[in-house]
Amino acid sequence: MSMHEPHEIWIEQCEAAKTIRQRYGVQAAFDYIVGEKLLNFAFAAGQHPAFARALPQFVSRVREMFTPEQIRTHLERIEHQRKQREIDMADDDDPLADNPATAAAQSRQFGTIKELLTAPRLGTS
Repeated sequence: MSMHEPHEIWIEQCEAAKTIRQRYGVQAAFDYIVGEKLLNFAFAAGQHPAFARALPQFVSRVREMFTPEQIRTHLERIEHQRKQREIDMADDDDPLADNPATAAAQSRQFGTIKELLTAPRLGTS
């Protein structure tokens, strides 16, 4: 298996999201690129400087792929699903469920991605 540079990874994932959108619609493409790939990329960015450097470009590209209304609508849907899953997991005594620290970290990560995707403008200070 060859190692790809972070920018090659997100570019390939965005291309795949275009195909998903054509075949299955906006929601499926959004779930793939944001709910899965962007969140995973953000996690990797916390561990690897190369991913951290590429993250702003990935976020910017995702913002170009969807309208602001689509972004808000689908983020709200995903957030609602995540909260419901957390409630359901809290009610279960499943030993394989995420521990509270992991769930909290994932929630913070989602919040950060949500802020980046919904900010009126991206830029540097």
